[in-house]
Amino acid sequence: MLILARHGRTEANASGLLLGRLDPPLDELGQSQAKAVAAALVGVLAPGSRIVSSPLRRARDTAAAFGLPVAVEDRWVELDYGSFDGRPAGEVGAEVWDRWRVDADFVPAGGESLTAMAARVWQACEDLAEEAAHHDVVVVTHVSPIKAAMAWALGAGVETAWRSHVDPASITRVSVTPRGPVLRSFNEVWHLQEL
Repeated sequence: MLILARHGRTEANASGLLLGRLDPPLDELGQSQAKAVAAALVGVLAPGSRIVSSPLRRARDTAAAFGLPVAVEDRWVELDYGSFDGRPAGEVGAEVWDRWRVDADFVPAGGESLTAMAARVWQACEDLAEEAAHHDVVVVTHVSPIKAAMAWALGAGVETAWRSHVDPASITRVSVTPRGPVLRSFNEVWHLQEL
């Protein structure tokens, strides 16, 4: 099973900032969320399972809560928002959001397109597929890569990202079968109810 976990919350997330390649730590709630997502998964992981993480601190700190060795993989890094990184989402003009929604090849100044991000994530999924068919692989990553992995599992285009929501410390599960990937769950948050 390919298990995708979003990192816990940061102050930037709580403030509604676009958070791409900036590298803030988890806030206090985010640290609790990291422990909760790890507790929800560690008990069900089979021997031979492994943990993979985006290189960004918020993902690595969430992955560290599992108490297992972590392999850092650059392809699971968040979308690069370029000049919009760290800005309130409300400050990005409507014309930019409209363009982003209709053009997956749109690149914000200094950033990355959804198409480019999806290409690296889809390749990372393909590279993990054989292993995930036999062992659990937990990938601790970000909103955009999780949405791209969901699109990979569904055989859908990256534009489906605009029609889904991923909460902090949520869990998404993809089975890898002989007939291909199957989305088993998306944006599970049951383990966060006590927070």
